[in-house]
Amino acid sequence: MQLVKIGMCAFGMSGKVFHAPFLKEHPGFFLSAIVERTKNESQDQYPKATRYTSVKEMLEKADIDVVVVNTPVQTHYEYVKMSLEAGKNVIVEKPFTVNASEAEQLVKLANAKNLFLSVYQNRRFDRDFIQVQKVLQQGSLGKIKEVEIRFDRFRTEPSGKDHKENPQQKGSGTLHDLGSHLIDQATQLFGIPEKVFGDIFTMKGSEYANDYFELLLYYKDQLRVRLKSSVFSKEAHYAYILHGDRGSFLQKRSDNQENELASGTIPTYGKDWMLSLCKEDGILNFLNDNAETERVLLCSEPGNYMNYYQQIYEHIVFGYALPSPGEEIIQNMKIIEAALESNVQQKVVQL
Repeated sequence: MQLVKIGMCAFGMSGKVFHAPFLKEHPGFFLSAIVERTKNESQDQYPKATRYTSVKEMLEKADIDVVVVNTPVQTHYEYVKMSLEAGKNVIVEKPFTVNASEAEQLVKLANAKNLFLSVYQNRRFDRDFIQVQKVLQQGSLGKIKEVEIRFDRFRTEPSGKDHKENPQQKGSGTLHDLGSHLIDQATQLFGIPEKVFGDIFTMKGSEYANDYFELLLYYKDQLRVRLKSSVFSKEAHYAYILHGDRGSFLQKRSDNQENELASGTIPTYGKDWMLSLCKEDGILNFLNDNAETERVLLCSEPGNYMNYYQQIYEHIVFGYALPSPGEEIIQNMKIIEAALESNVQQKVVQL
């Protein structure tokens, strides 16, 4: 296989859990360089990767084809720009940037340099989201009228991460963090909405960035999509609720890849590495062709974040479609900005 050499900008939680394990196990990639500013933890697991103490040093010295920018969002613009100007293709963690203007500038630069820029929207490869896509494709719900997508947590105490919780830091807060996933899933399923209403605030107190949001996306044909997240949700809700003119579908957030990776599970290349569920995680209730009600319990198939990197590899080697290109994610950044504007003005904002 053609070997693609990767440099990673940090070795924190994102690097350890979401990137390095897949790059190590995929035979088409070689994790050639890792930036660790003060520590040297990566050498134990990835001894073949050269350690650098800054992104600048890695770009100047490392022999790499692709840079993974997995640092705090406040640094994304700087490091993506540096990487593109150094002639490197880029994978950048979500959220893409702190605002749409930065995203547009980076996409323009990547195009000018004839380089690719992809945003790591890994939740497209969650088992629960894949199941929602399958149910919609089957058409058993008829014309979709109302949708709710949630991503809740129970994290009532501050994490101590300044880049995520300091309200003075641009791009901090749950809307940029988890909201970038929910908005991406909504636009993947239904496209770009016409209007947005946002209710965004902090439950932990004004000294912290937003930790709650509810967005209402207005689509043509009377479709409404509600996106919601709270850090004070002890009991799990259905993560996806879809209502159509022929039925409803309720899907739990059942993907466990993040937890498995955090516990040290090694993802396998070329096959599903997650186990199948032992119980149903979705309810489909609809009218069949005979206008009779059918109620079916569904069990979703395993998701696989390796498929993101497989698509990156196939884009590099075979010219296949690039997963979550920057041009596409600009629209998501505009929805975040519209939601923030809506929250301030307390009115619906046209996109």
